[in-house]
Formats: sequence, C-alpha cells, structure tokens
Amino acid sequence: MRLLALCLAVSLLPACTWVKLSPEGESVTVVASVPSSCKRLGSTTSSTKADLASIDRSSKKVATELQTLARNSAAKMGGDTISAESEVSENGEQTFGIYRCGA
Repeated sequence: MRLLALCLAVSLLPACTWVKLSPEGESVTVVASVPSSCKRLGSTTSSTKADLASIDRSSKKVATELQTLARNSAAKMGGDTISAESEVSENGEQTFGIYRCGA
C-alpha cells in the first residue's frame, strides 16, 4: 500500500506548480504581437524546472510558469505587457520583452 501511495505521489509531481502570480503581476497582459504605441522597457528571461527526478513536466505547465514569472518581473520593472521573444528551451527557459502600453 505504501509503495502504491509513493508511486502515485511521484507520478503527480510533474503536474505541480510552485510559481504564484503576484498581485502586481495580475495586471500585466500577455500579447503575441506588441502594438506600436508601446514603449519597450527591457526583457527578462524566466526559468523553471522542465523535469523533476528525470520525469518530464507538462510543456503547458512549464510555459504557464514561465509566463507567470515574466509577468511578475514585468510588474517590478513598471511594465504592463509582455511578449515572448523566444520559444521555451529544453531546460525550461524563455525570454520575454517587457513593455509599457498603458497611460
């Protein structure tokens, strides 16, 4: 019984997320294409674990965590919009442009 519980717990680990969206990050928008009226503030490279104990995590979960980290980072820089500038790498990294598009 303990072995079954341990196996179940290990199989669910790749689905876990530990990245939380900050209250400031909630106001940051993710766009595919940045409007020309936006001012570029810089960029950020987010990274998270792509695997746990040699078990690949869901690519969707990894992408969501990277976006969340980028939104939090953008808020700290005074940005209100992010846009991916690279694909998610095999080791769980992605670069985002940070912009201020609002007033």
